[in-house]
This record gives sequence, C-alpha cells and structure tokens, in this order.
Amino acid sequence: MVIRRVSLMHKGGAYQYRLHNKKLNDLALNYPSLTWYLNKVFEKCPDDYFFKGPRSSMLKFKLSNSNIHQIIGHEINDLCNTGLKINEDRYKTGHSKVQVFMLENDDKTIAVEIPIWIKKDELDNFNGMFNSDEPLTGHIDILRIEDGKIWVWDYKPRAFDEKYAATQVFFYSLMLSKRTSIPLSNFRCGYFDERYAFIFKPELKNLIKERLL
Repeated sequence: MVIRRVSLMHKGGAYQYRLHNKKLNDLALNYPSLTWYLNKVFEKCPDDYFFKGPRSSMLKFKLSNSNIHQIIGHEINDLCNTGLKINEDRYKTGHSKVQVFMLENDDKTIAVEIPIWIKKDELDNFNGMFNSDEPLTGHIDILRIEDGKIWVWDYKPRAFDEKYAATQVFFYSLMLSKRTSIPLSNFRCGYFDERYAFIFKPELKNLIKERLL
C-alpha cells in the first residue's frame, strides 16, 4: 500500500490522516524518529486528548514572530492551484483537494492531517499560554521534506488576511518536535493559498504573546 489512510474521529469532525510510505522512506532517512512517529500514530493515537483541551487552530493570539517572509510564486502556490482544479469534482473541501493532490503528485509531501499534541509538563508556562492544563492538540495539514528540513504547512484559502496562522503553525512544529525529539531547528513553517506563501523559522524565542494595545 503506497498511501496509508485512517479516519480519526476528533473534535471538529473526521480527519483523514494519510501517509505516503514510499516518499517517507525516501525522504526521511535522516529522521528515523519522524518515521517511527508517523507510523506509530496509526496504531495508537490518544484520541481523548483531542476532545478536552485547546486546539492549535483555535488560538487567537499572536506570537513574537519577526521573521515571517511573504512570497509570491512559491512552488506550493502552483501545487495548490492545480490541486483545486484537478480535484474539483473529487472532493468537497479545498483542504482535501489540495492535500490529496500534493500527497499523490508532489515529490516532497509525505503526509497530511497528522495528529499531534503537547502536554502541560512539556512546555513552560503551559497554563499561562493556553489557560488550560489539558493537552494542546492539532492536525498538520501538509508535511514536506525540503532540502533536508521538515516543513510544516497549513493551507489557508485567504492566506494574506490571516491574523493567527503563524501562531497555529508554530505550535504544530513545536508539537511535532516534542513528539519526535527532533530539535526545532530542523523545522520550517509556512501557510499558503494559490497566490501567497508565508514562511518562517520557528524558534523558542517566538514563545512570547504579542502585547495587545
């Protein structure tokens, strides 16, 4: 089976976690713990975590991200545009259209809708950050290996207007770093639509809530 799939019933609906086995084996040679995690979560995912606590996609605050770069014409924009067109009649949601197209056709995409979490004892000031002691959870839209780095991408239909997407994707990368014990320095983050891509390097110094005026 080239593409492995499981439907995860979590808060918000059914998440279709998909993994491309061949591309994972070809691209993630330097990250054995990533390969282990992406396979292990098929067998054992703590589903109860995904119903109790905060969700990364619902966080409504900005972090101290001063290194976000806006790009027009990134390769992921073309992949997004093509996926939306080719899968127009195949799937109902834009996310599925883009995710499945990239998993099937993009040499760098290894998995989509990956479940991830982080517990309160794995992050300083957890309660102060999220106002909860329950695990923070999320599902990574698209995971790619580019130039030896692990890229965590989120599809946003109106990326230019997003206020909190960088916060969401930052915590996605931090959660996957915790789950795999891969240093955060090996991760890169981005969010995108057909036209714009916004990318940045996640760093622990970003873990400061932006002051509200």
